This record gives sequence, C-alpha cells and structure tokens, in this order.
Amino acid sequence: MKKYLSFFRLRFVMGLQYRAAALAGVVTQFFWGFMLILMFRAFYRADASAFPMSFEATASYIWLQQAFLALFAAWMMEQEIFDSIVNGNMAYELCRPVDIYSMWFSRSAANRIAKAVLRCVTILAAAVCLPSPYGLQAPAGGWNFFLFLVTMLLGFGVTVSLGMLIYVLSFFTISPQGLRLLFSSLAEFLAGALIPLPFFPDNVRKILELLPFASMQNLPLRIYSGSISAVQMERAIVLQIFWLAAITEFGKFLCRQAEKRVTVQGG
Repeated sequence: MKKYLSFFRLRFVMGLQYRAAALAGVVTQFFWGFMLILMFRAFYRADASAFPMSFEATASYIWLQQAFLALFAAWMMEQEIFDSIVNGNMAYELCRPVDIYSMWFSRSAANRIAKAVLRCVTILAAAVCLPSPYGLQAPAGGWNFFLFLVTMLLGFGVTVSLGMLIYVLSFFTISPQGLRLLFSSLAEFLAGALIPLPFFPDNVRKILELLPFASMQNLPLRIYSGSISAVQMERAIVLQIFWLAAITEFGKFLCRQAEKRVTVQGG
C-alpha cells in the first residue's frame, strides 16, 4: 500500500505545479458555467413548470459541476498511460514489483484531485457571491451535504474505474484514440454532464439511472440541491457501490489478461 501512496503523492505534487493552466481553466469554466445558466434561464422563463428541477437547483448543479469538473470529466485521461501502451514503454512498468492496475489507479486519482484542488475553491467562491437565483445555493440540509460528500467520493471512484477500463482495453486495440473518443462522448452525455438526467423523458431517465455513468456526477450534484427523493437516493447509492466494485474487479481481471498477452517488439 505504501508504494501506491507514494505514486499518489508524487502525481499529486506534480499536478499542483500547473498553476497557469489551472487559472486558465478557472476562467474558462466560470464563463462556460455562467453561459449555461443563462441558457437555462431562457427556457425557465418560457415555462418553469415544465422542468423537474427548480432553476436554483439547476444553477447549483452547474456550478458544482464546473467546480469539480476534474473529478468527473470522462475525457480527462492521462495521455502518458496511452503512450506507454502504444510505444512499448509498458515494458518498464512490467519490470517493476507493483500491480499495474493499482499504480495507474493511484496516479489517475491523484492527477484528477490535484487539478480539482487548484480550481474548485475559486469557482465555488465566485459562484457563492453571485446573486440569487444565479449563484450557488446552500445545500438542502446537513444530511444532504453529508451524503453529497459520500456520493461524490463514490462517484469519483466510479469515474476513475471507468477510465482505468479504457486504459486496459487499449491493450487489445491497435490505437486507443477511437475507443477513447467513443467512451468520452457517451460518458459525458449519459452521466448528465451536458444535460442533467432529470431533464430526460421519464422512460429514458429510468434506464440511464441504472447505468454506471449515472453514478458519476449525477447523483452527488442532485443530492446537494435536494432534487432527488429519499427512495431514489437510497437505490442510487447502492448502485454506486455496486458499479464501483464491479467495474474495478472487471478492470483488474482484464488487466491480468492483458499482461499475459502483451508483446513488446524492438529494443
């Protein structure tokens, strides 16, 4: 465990060095979030009763989504890992007395957390200062805030595990670009990153909420604003735990199979 904590610490410290990129990300995400809120505001003014969430809840959803983008963005993956698989540097990883899956998992988690730490405080502070109903509202209650933190941690684990699955599947492809693009596009749409899942038709929403993508950012952001019932919340948390365990174990199994088949040419 100590060696994987070392990988985590090294990657985390390395990620904190990119402060200029983080500042640019803060500015971009703040204006993007404000633009989305203004777009939704236009729809709500037309007929607010047609939407399953209040405008204040939607605004909070968007600000939390932007603040913690690095934790849940499906497209935010490490090119270095893909490169090591394609160019043969994977051979050096296999020589180390470590579990490849655990090492990459700790690195990926640290990289995302470091980026989130650099951005979230500034975005949240700015969002709180905005006038109602455009700003970030207080959580629906103390219990909601506690469950928000718990489900955010679980959702973060699901996001990293899904990313790990893409890394491992890259062993079985000639190029990972198509797989990466397909996964990123589907995950962003099905996780509620583009449109919150409550805005989908009921029949579609019920299916989407059973998929692992709904266990990423959809659940914690809805719990924060209280736009989810207690029954739905309990079922969704159980699904989060199930998908985290299932995807992680499946990823470890595929990684073991890939290690047996890997072939490094040249040298």
